[in-house]
Order: sequence, then C-alpha cells, then structure tokens
Amino acid sequence: MTDSTRIALQNCGKTFADGTRALDPIDLTINGGETLVLLGPSGCGKTTTLRMIAGLEFPDPGGKVFFDQDDVTPLPIEKRSVGMVFQSYALFPNMTVAENVAYGLRIRRTDRAARQKQVTRMLEMMHIAEFADRQIAQLSGGQRQRVALARALAVEPRVLLLDEPLTALDAKLRVSLREEINATLRRLGITAVYVTHDQDEAMALGDRIVAMNKGHIAQIGTPREIYQAPASPFVADFIGTTNRLSGQMQGGTFAHPSLRRALALETPVADGAAEIFFRPNALTLTTAKQADLCGTVTAAFFLGDRVRLHVQTRDDLPPVLIDAPPESLPDQGEVIPLRIDPRQVLVFPATGAAS
Repeated sequence: MTDSTRIALQNCGKTFADGTRALDPIDLTINGGETLVLLGPSGCGKTTTLRMIAGLEFPDPGGKVFFDQDDVTPLPIEKRSVGMVFQSYALFPNMTVAENVAYGLRIRRTDRAARQKQVTRMLEMMHIAEFADRQIAQLSGGQRQRVALARALAVEPRVLLLDEPLTALDAKLRVSLREEINATLRRLGITAVYVTHDQDEAMALGDRIVAMNKGHIAQIGTPREIYQAPASPFVADFIGTTNRLSGQMQGGTFAHPSLRRALALETPVADGAAEIFFRPNALTLTTAKQADLCGTVTAAFFLGDRVRLHVQTRDDLPPVLIDAPPESLPDQGEVIPLRIDPRQVLVFPATGAAS
C-alpha cells in the first residue's frame, strides 16, 4: 500500500440547497495510518463528514479538505484516490467476485498481468479466493462485505472510507468481520475513516473516536478517554450503558430524593442543579445500613458472566441498572439495598433534562 496519508478538514460545514444545516463548520485532523471512527446517532453529521472526505459532498464556501499538503476540496471522488465501502456493498451483480475486485484496476487501465496478481492477492487477504468465479448472488452477506473491502483496497487508495459497513449483518458475524477489518487495517497501515452508530464497533476499531451530535463534534479522544472521561452529558449518556440522576450539588455533595443520603463527590462542579452519571458496574449489593439507594427488582437478565438487574427506586424515575455477580441473583419483587462507588460517578452542571 501507499504511504499513509494525513487528512485535514478546515472549517468544513455543510448546508444543503433546501437550507438544511447538516454539519456545523468543523476542524478535524486524521493522522496518517490512523483509524478514526465517526460515532453518533442518526442525523448527527457523521456520514456527511465522511462524504466530504470522499468527494461525494463539498463543504460550504470557506471549507477545505487536505490530503497531506494537497488541497483536494474541488476534486470529485474519482480523483481523490479513496477506497469506499458502503453498508449496501454496491457490488455489480452481473460480475463475478474476481471481476468486482478487478473493476477499479480495469478502470485505471492496469495491465492484465498486474491486475490479476493484485486481484489474487486481495482475494487471499480477505479469505475469499475460493469464491473468485462465483456470482455475487451466490454469496452470503459476510462474503459480499469481504468482496466490497477487497475491491476498495485493490486500487491501493490513499484513504479507506467505511460507511456503516457491518450494519446489515447478524451480531456474531459483525464481531467476526470487525476483528478481520481491524487486523487488515493494522497490517496495511492505511489511513481509515469508519462511520458507525455502534459503540462496540467504535471501541474495537478506533485509534480515536469522534463523538458527534446534532451537526457538531462533541468530543474527540481514544476509546478509553471517551468511555471513562466523557466531556458532556450527551457523551456520557450515549457511550455505553449508564444511569442518570438530576439533583443538587451543595458543598461537594449531591442530593436527590431517591438517595438515602447525599453523595460526597470530588468534583469542580459548582453548587446548584447538576446531573450525575454512573454505570451499572458502579453499583454493588450492600447492607441496608450502608445503602445509598434501595429499590425493587423489576427485571433480571442473565448475561453469562453477570446479571443485569433493573431496580425501581421511585415510580417517577426510570429503573436503575446494576450488574451483579451471577451467583447473587435476587428474586423479582425483592427490595435490595445498593451502594454507589463515588469514584465512578461523573458530575455535570444540569442541562435542564428531566430525570
């Protein structure tokens, strides 16, 4: 593959012809050889960002896209040397697997011998050499996705772009292909941008994650930073499973009607309305005397290494989620006391959302 390409977006926003603002102006740098994941809910701007990198969309006036020192802003996709993998595969049904993989090379007028050598290499890399002469309709979803990835890589692009490539696959196959894609990207050292709304994919694949919301960047960081130190209530709530309470900070303690006592927290948040977030593993079963919360078990889900409990603390609140050891399964309807580990509580000034 070619040397890794650095990508830079400068002041790149996108407003469509009907006036819809899909993306606020953003600045974003993607390091050479890095796998950057754009993560967020539908409509957050992640696919628009990917399409601007690809040359399928162009930024509003004043925005620029650079590949290394090259300003590629006015160039369409066919002149940017990018490989693209779509959720829908976008394969040619009238061609064999080998012909699909060779398509980009044929368009570039690569000579027959070199083209065949590269196709063979890609098919072997993606473990689909035995399917070279098959029609696309004869392949499973996972095999088709491997063909799409082989075709994108065959032309040795400067940048590989992947738009929700695993969404249409079943859960077990998604995990398997995710691992294969990760291994392939690491082996090739190619710069890759990956769009997904799946947090597990983002955590598994990304060197860094760009969490996006409502057309802007909410946070950029490593998977560990995004998960353990979210920069906003949106990121804390979107990444992973979390519990959320709105209450009052006063003198370093957090009070809420469902709490049996105020929580002492180390936080720079000023006195006043605040929100706390804590994950299911921040809760433990305890004694009534030591409990921060008490509630009724309304549901229990056995997950193998743990049990996910839904505990109703108040009728006007969503249930609190706790991960408990599988051997300590309470009965449904049982009232249980819970302790919150204050070291695992995140605090933010209130955003006005009710909880």
